Amino acid sequence: MKRKIVYGFLGLLLIFNLAVGVRVLTSSAAADSDDAGYENLTVFTRALQLIRQDYVDPNKIGYKDLTYSALRGMLSSLDPHSQFMEPTDFRDMQDETRSEFGGLGIVVSTKDGVLTVVSPMEDTPGFRAGILPGDQILRINGITTEKMSLQDAIDLLRGDPGQKVTLTIYRPSNKETKDYVLQREIIKVASVKDAKILDQSVTGNFKIGYLRITQFNEPTAQELSQKLNELQAQGMQALIVDLRYNPGGLLTSAVDVCGLFLAPKTMVVYTEGRDASQRREYDTSKNEKQRPNFPMVLLVNGGSASGSEIVAGALKDLNRAILVGETTFGKGSVQSVIQLPDGSALRLTTAKYYTPSKQVIHEKGITPNIKASLSSDQERALILRRRDGLLSPDEQKFVSEQKDTQLDRAVDALKGVMIYNQNEKQPQAAEQ
Repeated sequence: MKRKIVYGFLGLLLIFNLAVGVRVLTSSAAADSDDAGYENLTVFTRALQLIRQDYVDPNKIGYKDLTYSALRGMLSSLDPHSQFMEPTDFRDMQDETRSEFGGLGIVVSTKDGVLTVVSPMEDTPGFRAGILPGDQILRINGITTEKMSLQDAIDLLRGDPGQKVTLTIYRPSNKETKDYVLQREIIKVASVKDAKILDQSVTGNFKIGYLRITQFNEPTAQELSQKLNELQAQGMQALIVDLRYNPGGLLTSAVDVCGLFLAPKTMVVYTEGRDASQRREYDTSKNEKQRPNFPMVLLVNGGSASGSEIVAGALKDLNRAILVGETTFGKGSVQSVIQLPDGSALRLTTAKYYTPSKQVIHEKGITPNIKASLSSDQERALILRRRDGLLSPDEQKFVSEQKDTQLDRAVDALKGVMIYNQNEKQPQAAEQ
């Protein structure tokens, strides 16, 4: 048995040697360095051989299990966003981008080494339980998340519908730790919500439209286009797009959304990797019909991440929208998903996003034109307003007492633009 194993690894080394023979022959001077490929692969295969030969539990030494474990460790050591996905994880990711998947409805990331809630998705168990952006997940079903990889945490959060999951949450804003018991559901995400013309008691004589984009998935641009048609049919003169707590999603969806407001073939974002040849530009579709150039505001905050930041950065740089709110999350790295032969996949960070004005998004975020913050009570009220009729009488009273000062600033900005535009047109009418 041992002889067969040794021969197997000698064969593996021979194949590797043939595959990288040119590199081995031309880089012999680097043989003693830490980055010598052949020598380090020999260490890896020797360790794998010893595990197969001598580890006490024979149920844990299958080639697949060992290979998957090695890949998980390899990817998680690179950065919080690179990860190895087993075939079931890869299928789950595909389901998520189609707007339907099983879980708790909590978007998480690693921030300063801590598993942190980026945003709870609306109409999901996490949202209804009152979990907030910025909450830190200390334990999942009693298992500490300290040193846990992002993918391992996601695996614990997801599962079959109907199963209960206990999350131990620390909330930095009030320094409280609390257990939440949530039940998994099939998550169906409506990405465009609350499209309406704002009450004229707030907007005066102007018709200002409002809508929220909760995340960017496959149908988002189509849903948004339909809602814009409805608002324009009602006489909309200006628009507020709320991207607060939008954790992102598909890059192509974010670009398509920008295409509804920008001229065809306009560069929205570009990526740069290790080599200059890896630069790639993403343009709006040449076939999308451009809409009227109505005044526009985007609402953003620290929970606006990834795709939200791409949209915000592009529309700000290209002077198509005014940004109101707080600096965004700063998640601007590109993860390429590469499927492997057995149905598993690598999610690998390969580049960073840059706005049209060459501003890097990653770890910097997008700074608004008009800074406006919410108090902790106003932020809580904003989350509660989105719970669609699930409020208790006390919560309803609390919400009614709190203002959305960011939305108020957005309305004021649009009213100022429209008054200015009206004044600009009056002298031209007089000359005629």
